[in-house]
Amino acid sequence: MATEVFTDSLPYQDPALTIPERVADLLGRMWLEEKIGQMLQLDAQDCLDDHVLRKHVGSILHTSPELILRANELTAKTRLGIPLLVADDCIHGHSFWEGATIYPTQLGMASSWDADLLERVARATAVEVAATGVHWTFSPVLCISRDLRWGRVNETFGEDPFLIGELASAMVRGYQGAGLADPTAILATAKHFAGYSETQGGRDSSESDISRRKLRSWFLPPFERVAREGCRSFMLGYQSMDGVPITINDWLLSDVLRREWGYTGTLITDWDNVGRMVWEQKVQPDYAHAAAAAVRAGNDMIMTTPKFFEGALDAVEKGLLDESAFDSAVARILTLKFELGLFENPRLPRADLTRIVGNSAHAELNLEVARRSIVLLENNGVLPLSAARAMRVAVVGPLADDAQTQLGDWAGGSGQVGWLDGQPREMITTVLDGIQQIAPDYWVVTQARGANILTVAPDPAGATFPDGQPRPPHVVPGEPDQALITEAVAAANQADVVIAVVGDRIELVGEGRSTATLELIGGQNALLDALIATGKPVIVVLLASKPLVLPASVQRAAAVVWAANPGMQGGRALAEILVGEVEPSGRLPISFARHVGQQPTYYNQIRGQHGDRYADLTQSSAWAFGEGRSYTTVQYEDLVLEETTLTASGTIVAHITVRNTGARSALETVQVYVRDVVTSVSWTDKELKAFRQVDLAPGESARVRLELSVAECSIVDAAGRRVLEPGQFELLVGPSSRENALLGAGFTVKG
Repeated sequence: MATEVFTDSLPYQDPALTIPERVADLLGRMWLEEKIGQMLQLDAQDCLDDHVLRKHVGSILHTSPELILRANELTAKTRLGIPLLVADDCIHGHSFWEGATIYPTQLGMASSWDADLLERVARATAVEVAATGVHWTFSPVLCISRDLRWGRVNETFGEDPFLIGELASAMVRGYQGAGLADPTAILATAKHFAGYSETQGGRDSSESDISRRKLRSWFLPPFERVAREGCRSFMLGYQSMDGVPITINDWLLSDVLRREWGYTGTLITDWDNVGRMVWEQKVQPDYAHAAAAAVRAGNDMIMTTPKFFEGALDAVEKGLLDESAFDSAVARILTLKFELGLFENPRLPRADLTRIVGNSAHAELNLEVARRSIVLLENNGVLPLSAARAMRVAVVGPLADDAQTQLGDWAGGSGQVGWLDGQPREMITTVLDGIQQIAPDYWVVTQARGANILTVAPDPAGATFPDGQPRPPHVVPGEPDQALITEAVAAANQADVVIAVVGDRIELVGEGRSTATLELIGGQNALLDALIATGKPVIVVLLASKPLVLPASVQRAAAVVWAANPGMQGGRALAEILVGEVEPSGRLPISFARHVGQQPTYYNQIRGQHGDRYADLTQSSAWAFGEGRSYTTVQYEDLVLEETTLTASGTIVAHITVRNTGARSALETVQVYVRDVVTSVSWTDKELKAFRQVDLAPGESARVRLELSVAECSIVDAAGRRVLEPGQFELLVGPSSRENALLGAGFTVKG
């Protein structure tokens, strides 16, 4: 087909026209190949000239400034000059940009329980991302953590749908800013729609065994919230549900998302979802049928299935699709490009990147969120450490000075891209760095590794999957090394206090990296046992992507701190908390198991079973959703409801006194749960419905007003309808989801 280049200005090139007018004009001028190409998003590292000039791609990902500039040059040579959407996995910062600000992982940030803070993080991330010529981030993740063995727990906001909705909405607002026309705005993506995290055995991308009622009850509400609040793209999960891949789940994509919710945004598949229907799930015989099914289901952008181009052309030739079948998807993609203003300004990488990316203001924000992400789980009084007296501190453990592991997944060194081995070491403050920097001259800080965690071996099935993507290597746990343990014990015996930093590594985290166990692997359990046996105060710092199971010896530890993957400033933030310069305020967005066999351990499970424990173990979690300690004590008193009989249109107004009974200040997260006493169908015993954060000086008390719409006390009935059932309810208020930590007040909802 000959290339035709237009030189005169055409209606779609006229910014004075409305976006619908420009889309209609451009769509009417496009050839079939150009329409199909607009639906393709391909890896910029592979055959960029072919992507743009032959396949007419609408989007590229995994870029660099050089590739973005080259792609723009190629686009100028095309017949219609349609600009590209440039996308990347900017998950907790600009993940694959050297020198970008890398924040705590999403799960770590969720420990702040602070939507405003997360909105600021997303806004700062958008500023850095937009400056590099990227328009689209595949964030935030709205999946609900259910099985802690799943490798992507770190990417979630935890286990509660309400908290997920609050934090995800905040990040969408931050990414998209004042609107897509804002040159610092980037397109947000809610993922993975929907139910992706309900895995079989914790295995990534496996069949999700979820009924439609269960979806409506817990998995869909966070997505519905961000859809109605303006999130402009949704990414589909890899998995199938009831035998149907999400990619072609017409009920979910058409009936619920498009029609019921009225969603007009763009749907993008996850990596090679269309191809997976052929080579992995084997529900389509070839790429022509897979492409036809994906288009009919309402997908707009097909991520990294290069054979979609030929498959879609074949589908038209074979009569599986009409040529007009692509128009709706292409119109939505073009609408985004016009809304972003890319026809007038393709938003190429800026010349002043060094002033914007990784700047000092973003580093300060990163430190703030790192402080808020750290959760103090146990403390026998050893913390905070006194900087006023001479002290010998032994910093021990394989993760005490592991800079790249501290950043977690999607952070440059996590293996998703080949051009970046990690972030600049000088930008990262490890735990050891933080202790050394904060230690006064009269402290003596020593270090010992103490244990190895793992090595890796090639997957015997081969280096790549059928689609060419690399298979993760097999993890080989390290054996306890007596020489390393002896060295660590010697350091502990010479110390006044031991800070033991243990956890997991990137080889145990992420897509395709679910784990069969939750225990510390390698020599870490043996190290902790030996350190605690010295009798010295041991502060266990769990630097881990998700909740892990700690050995029984940790019950005798002086303190336990969970630092998730706390980002570039994590070591400094942790040190500030350990010496009391900053008060610990993090609260768990997810429950910790005592044993992997307890899965699931999330707090809001369905009522009804024989007994309340296993024959050989309690069912209670080690640390529950919402828990976290301070360096003071806070007491809850005198919960009162203004009204105890309400109607469906009413508002529950409660008052509770929160009193700081200790000698240090506190940022208290007051949590509000609702229990529907009797329900027409099985339901959870309590659900988080609101929370407020209150600053309390030593000895200060506050009378906290809490409001909640009665309509929020709904359930999903047997017919799959969300309804408010009249009857008896309880409002439960306290510092965590633990039943014995909550004060209750009853109320009645009239029919």
